[in-house]
Amino acid sequence: MITLKDIAREAGVSITTVSNVIHKKKNRASPELVAAIREIIERENYVPSMTARTLASNTSPIIGIINHVVSPRAGGFLADPFHNIFMGSIENRTREEGYFLMVRTVEDPHGLEAVHRNWSLAGMIFLGLFQDEFFASVRRMGIPYVLIDSYIGLPEVCNVGLEDRNGGYMATRHLLERGHRAIAFTSPFIRENGVVEQRLLGYKDALKEFGVPFDPALIFEQEISIEEGARLGHRLGAKKDITGIFASADILAAGIMAGLRETGADVPGDKSIVGFDDNYLSQITHPRLTTIHQDAEAKGVIATEMMIAQLMGKPIRERNIILPVSLVERESVRDIG
Repeated sequence: MITLKDIAREAGVSITTVSNVIHKKKNRASPELVAAIREIIERENYVPSMTARTLASNTSPIIGIINHVVSPRAGGFLADPFHNIFMGSIENRTREEGYFLMVRTVEDPHGLEAVHRNWSLAGMIFLGLFQDEFFASVRRMGIPYVLIDSYIGLPEVCNVGLEDRNGGYMATRHLLERGHRAIAFTSPFIRENGVVEQRLLGYKDALKEFGVPFDPALIFEQEISIEEGARLGHRLGAKKDITGIFASADILAAGIMAGLRETGADVPGDKSIVGFDDNYLSQITHPRLTTIHQDAEAKGVIATEMMIAQLMGKPIRERNIILPVSLVERESVRDIG
């Protein structure tokens, strides 16, 4: 197996020069020399040792993607296609910069501290944190971090979010425009100052605009998974007065549609439904799901750029980036007006 020393000997340079090229410090070597070293690395399929890199530079090559919002009991974190797309875009970009990814579900500050202590993470990307003791423990660690879909709102915190309230409004308005008035709002458990609450506020905005009173009995909360969604679909199938459903995630919408079908209810004949995310599930359900589109890949890329900028000590022009949403009409909503 080829070593750093072997590459340096063949290229006629020092081990430090080879290390600089590997770690993308190319301004310390001429373009011709960089090309020659890269040719040797690629020809010999050289892969830097993670342990050696850590010891040599006193820095970790590992970035953690930490889930603290989706319960591991529901299997919803890695089962949700949104997270697969999102994490795939992060993996592609961090790999280009020579970093490795760790994906971990952490339920409390003690677990977070153990992960950081045992793996010496260079930085962490978190899904939807709240301003609580867990977030306080993140800040105490003193390492770079980026939040995804958080409403903490501190100006110094890097966050990549979404027009959640507008998405909830657009989904509900679409159902209202088709004549639906008894519209169920289905979601994971709602927490104050979180993504789901924002989508609920958008739901309420649309009801108010159309003069439809808000009915708390039409709010359905549970763990988010296809299985839990199917159980909810059974309940909703029995409620004949409900003609419209807004599901705050496509994975939940797909489960509800499966449950409705098992009860003999037709979509969209008996129940119309709008999802949120526009991942591949929305295109393989029957009928295909009308949903709110978000760019999960862009969200991951932007979060990664924020993380890399922090690791390299570069300025970050904008620390709170909110991505737009749009309605994608397919076949799961019918006009009853």
